[in-house]
Amino acid sequence: MARIAGVNIPTEKCVNISLTYIYGIGRDTANKICDAVGIARTKRVHQLTDDELIQIREFIDKNYEVEGDRRREVAIDIKKLQDMRCYRGIRHTKKLPVRGQRTKTNARTRKGKAIPVAGKKKITK
Repeated sequence: MARIAGVNIPTEKCVNISLTYIYGIGRDTANKICDAVGIARTKRVHQLTDDELIQIREFIDKNYEVEGDRRREVAIDIKKLQDMRCYRGIRHTKKLPVRGQRTKTNARTRKGKAIPVAGKKKITK
């Protein structure tokens, strides 16, 4: 089991895909890490030597902010928006979509389960 930045990454997948299991590393960043360290992207994690794993681990520690530090930074940024009472901060506080999505019909993921309104009756004919 390969462990990088406190995360167990899958061993049967390609290196660049496995690195995306770490919070703060996406596909593009994973590809840049593979190129910088000099490891083929298509190589499987279980095929990596201990030295290569150490190289990846050290490169990520030196150049990227990942996992707990990244989560904390995002939470601080959201808290800052909420304290400013700017539009985006208010949307975060109300648990509504922040980036301009419609809310009349969709946004169930963000808003949660639909709550029926009391006193609203269906018209029957």
